[in-house]
Amino acid sequence: MAPRYEICVGLQKGHKTTKNVLKAKPSNAKGKLTKHNKFVRDLIREVAGFAPYEKRAQELLRIGKEKRCLKFLKKRIGSHDLAKRKREEMQAVLQASRKTKAAA
Repeated sequence: MAPRYEICVGLQKGHKTTKNVLKAKPSNAKGKLTKHNKFVRDLIREVAGFAPYEKRAQELLRIGKEKRCLKFLKKRIGSHDLAKRKREEMQAVLQASRKTKAAA
């Protein structure tokens, strides 16, 4: 790469400085999945079960309509990325239930 000169035009223009190294902010850890967090979420899922829209999504996945399931979840959740994540979660739940039925 070319040496860094202080020139007044182009992409690398201006006075050359060194970047500050900042320590991580506590807010960056927000939403991190801890062992306790996972335990609480699993317990709530076990007690409360699934929401009606989640049950319908599972039903769509059972009959093999994955694209329709994604469209349905996108409409309910409001975001394409979150809908994809929810669909993966529902598929994992169905696979786990199939595995327990096969083992029993």
